[in-house]
Amino acid sequence: MKNVRIKICGVTRAQDARLAEKLGAYAIGLNFYEKSQRAVAPADAWKIRKHLAPTTEAVGVFVNWKPEVIMYLVHALQLTSVQLHGDETPKQLNYLEDALPVIRAFRIGPGFSMSAFKKFRRASYFLLDAAGRGEYGGTGRTFDWSIAQKGAASHKIILAGGLTPENVGEAILTVRPYAVDVASGVESRPGIKDADKLREFFAEVARANRALAAK
Repeated sequence: MKNVRIKICGVTRAQDARLAEKLGAYAIGLNFYEKSQRAVAPADAWKIRKHLAPTTEAVGVFVNWKPEVIMYLVHALQLTSVQLHGDETPKQLNYLEDALPVIRAFRIGPGFSMSAFKKFRRASYFLLDAAGRGEYGGTGRTFDWSIAQKGAASHKIILAGGLTPENVGEAILTVRPYAVDVASGVESRPGIKDADKLREFFAEVARANRALAAK
């Protein structure tokens, strides 16, 4: 099994992106959902994006934007993939997937069925996050990891939802996802990453990867 990767999401400052990249993040998430505490304006997102290495993915996070508008921002900001976190349809996802990789986010709550994956089967990745009433992710809460574990057996799963330096190792050993995604779990306040927490998070992921490799 390949090492589990790390995506740092909700980045609002270039210095946080640079540190995450230096520590080994494969992707930086730029949140364009206006109601999020971690939302960035396109101009500010570009200040972050232009400093990223060519090998680091810049992921635009969107909630219920028109695909044509998303593609305009993709080109303007040189985004390498997009993450759909709202109520987008399979048709909208397919339109985007024709141009670049799409991460389809699902909010995992009571009654969730993995049959939902079938409708969005063209997605490159599925991100699983905790559900919250009236919220589109970013809840800072965990969910039943057994659901993600089942999904990871046959899909590229990005595990999100309440991950912290304290629980990410257990999450990786339980789920064995393609990647883990963290925002609030490595922050001092919304949108501001904590350098020590970031380092601890990466260290715990590395420890879990070594444990997986030894199995």
